[in-house]
Amino acid sequence: MKTYTTVQGQTWDQIAYELYGNEYMCDKIMELNRDKLDCFVFPAGIELTVPDKADAVSETVTSDYPAWRAMLNAKI
Repeated sequence: MKTYTTVQGQTWDQIAYELYGNEYMCDKIMELNRDKLDCFVFPAGIELTVPDKADAVSETVTSDYPAWRAMLNAKI
């Protein structure tokens, strides 16, 4: 694990794309930062815990949605 400090205006999916080249990895970042889930657009200077790149991209995405979104869709 490592940390990432946000820039004003970033969102979960933007951070995932910047770090891993895939916005679907945002669920991995969100999983590690449950205390910040109420934030959609970040202010500058928020420190997030993020998985190492090798750990994050080794898992396969099995749907078109990140896991958190697929779960929401299943409940509808």
